[in-house]
Amino acid sequence: MTTDAAVPDWEMRFRAPRVSLPDWAEDAPDRALFVSNATGTYELYAWDRSSGRQRQVTDRPNGTTDGVLTPDGEAVWWFSDTDGDEFGVWMRQPFGGGEDEPAAPGLAPSYPAGLAIGRDGSAVIGRSTDEDGTTVHLVPTPGGEPVEIYRHRESAGVGDLSHDGTLIALEHTEHGDAMHSALRVVRPDGSTVAELDDTEGGTKELGLAVLGFAPVAGDTRLLVGHQRRGRWEPMIWDPVAGTETVLPVDLPGDVGAEWYPDGSALLVEHSFEARSELWRYEPGAPAPVRVETPAGTVSGATARPDGTVEYLWSSAERPPVVRSTSGAVVLDPPGAKAPASVPVEDAWVEGPGGRIHALVQKPATGEGPFPTIFEIHGGPTWHDSDAFASGPAAWVDHGFAVVRVNYRGSTGYGRAWTDALKHRVGLIELEDIAAVRDWSVASGLADPERLVLAGGSWGGYLTLLGLGTQPDSWALGLAAVPVADYVTAYHDEMEALKAMDRTLLGGTPEEVPERFEASSPLTYVDAVRAPLYISAGVNDPRCPIRQVENYVDRLAARGAVHEVYRYDAGHGSLVVEERIKQVRLELEFALKHLGGGAVVGAPGPEAA
Repeated sequence: MTTDAAVPDWEMRFRAPRVSLPDWAEDAPDRALFVSNATGTYELYAWDRSSGRQRQVTDRPNGTTDGVLTPDGEAVWWFSDTDGDEFGVWMRQPFGGGEDEPAAPGLAPSYPAGLAIGRDGSAVIGRSTDEDGTTVHLVPTPGGEPVEIYRHRESAGVGDLSHDGTLIALEHTEHGDAMHSALRVVRPDGSTVAELDDTEGGTKELGLAVLGFAPVAGDTRLLVGHQRRGRWEPMIWDPVAGTETVLPVDLPGDVGAEWYPDGSALLVEHSFEARSELWRYEPGAPAPVRVETPAGTVSGATARPDGTVEYLWSSAERPPVVRSTSGAVVLDPPGAKAPASVPVEDAWVEGPGGRIHALVQKPATGEGPFPTIFEIHGGPTWHDSDAFASGPAAWVDHGFAVVRVNYRGSTGYGRAWTDALKHRVGLIELEDIAAVRDWSVASGLADPERLVLAGGSWGGYLTLLGLGTQPDSWALGLAAVPVADYVTAYHDEMEALKAMDRTLLGGTPEEVPERFEASSPLTYVDAVRAPLYISAGVNDPRCPIRQVENYVDRLAARGAVHEVYRYDAGHGSLVVEERIKQVRLELEFALKHLGGGAVVGAPGPEAA
């Protein structure tokens, strides 16, 4: 039930207290770290599970979400950037409270590229800058002088550190394919122990990922994700012994895993067709065993020393909760609960590249055709799932159907589906979105005169590109933190994203200008006829503000109907009221130009 009639359900979903899955210290499992919006801004919290005491670790105007506990649980490392620009340094604070201090004062600010902390107080820190590319440094003691152990122009990152600190696993793309990493295990002095490269120097599109060293002293086994059978699945690689162990985990879709704390088994996370589930696998067993979880999406899971599994679960209908296989709710924040929404329905649509999976939510009352918003996910290597999302729920409350499309490029449907974007970037995704759009109209779900194309980040990019290349298909557009001028975006964005763009488009703007032109929304801006709302963070390093302004200037020059909202943060906001403001502005813009729907701010139907 709605607990406060003065506050609409859609706003309550944003304001309701949320917590992330608690991360616990490997050698002090009663000490945990989690993220919460309890103050109205997402910040880090320390939790002593034995006493129940919780303490806010960070308190910054634009929030903090990147943090990790030291293995002994004595300190919290957290990443300090400036107003969401993702460029900064690691700070260190005692678990019980105290002054923050630079964790590695010898390192200049950078974009983060992985972190692993050793039991002896050492740390391996990955950094990325435009000037240096990727560097990895060993900091032998807290606050000690960093020693560079790796450097390359292409993107790379720290994967993990072995239990005894003698092996460091790195992911790298020295072969030039930023979508498919190779692995290198090195010693603390940077010398190589072993290599694993499924790309064969970039000639094959097969990636690898570090999932973690075995959490046992003297155990050199490394859990690795691979794509050798057309999807992500785990195997065990021992870089010292030179052995690879294939695991009989024959589940459809993508499969990840992590170690149980004693190294005796693997907790398997299985994602398939927008849902996920958990399994337990003991090396040597013929098959995994199901870990029972409700239908929906498990957004994260961890095995505890007592053998129980804690996991963050939600569905499109039900808000997130941290549960345990013991039956308990692990961490239940005080305060009003988020109202429920409506369940999601599956739609499968034939498209030019194969069957496309779309997720549909419809208003609880009324018959179609509905005004319909196509809420396009970012990434592009991501996917929408049967998980709780306050944004789509707000549109449903206002009488809209919501359609989310897992276009080519999305994860969870096999390697070929994810890797299909190259060279015709943006245009391929829009072919799939167009196919689902046509289905939504033909099926009677969507009103063809009130179709909204919307999204954030890559979804914002596809919104702008779609309005320009499919101007007759959309009545309105809502683009948040988008790529708008691809050439300028390339030159202004962080180095790791430059590498990704070179992979997707086959080179730099100077090397393949025709591809950047074909994939840039700026190329088609004069064809945009639908009213367009754009929001952008002035400190965004991923979709920088200058290239958005270039696009807006072109709209303004010809008097196109548009509004722009600029906010003082980076690639999105961690402040709850700011998020609510942005959704409210989008709703008001849509209802003003489309007509109909509920009044923005009015309470929605009561949740059961």
